[in-house]
Amino acid sequence: MAHKNPEDDIYREFLIAVVQHNEAVANRLGLQPADVAAVILLEMRGPLAVGAIAEELGLPSASTTRLIDRLEKAGYVRRVRGERDRRTVTVELLEDGLGDYEATRDSARRHLDAIGARYTPEQIPVLLGLLSHIGHAYRAATRELRKSSS
Repeated sequence: MAHKNPEDDIYREFLIAVVQHNEAVANRLGLQPADVAAVILLEMRGPLAVGAIAEELGLPSASTTRLIDRLEKAGYVRRVRGERDRRTVTVELLEDGLGDYEATRDSARRHLDAIGARYTPEQIPVLLGLLSHIGHAYRAATRELRKSSS
């Protein structure tokens, strides 16, 4: 086994915590972790085409359809057909259906706000930049993994 780097362990603990939190939110809401990821995606980007959701989450078309079915049944989203082309379907969040989801985020927000209070206003952009770069790095690594497995 290779030499262990303490910084790697800290980062791995972070990753485990994020995955476990997403699973706990999904369990609380009676959803799948990918469903929660889709809600977060729609929160960030606004209404998206079904294909865009599939691409962003790396899911096959049939799995994305089932995911949207679950979110629609739970009252989180609705499908909207295109006005000009009825074959196009966009998925949008239902604001009045997000109460339970928002409630699951209160605890995390409280803990994250406490962390944010430890840093100066000048440090926050650096931390957010780091998180942004980490996100881009994981998306690139994900694309590489998916490309090499197909």
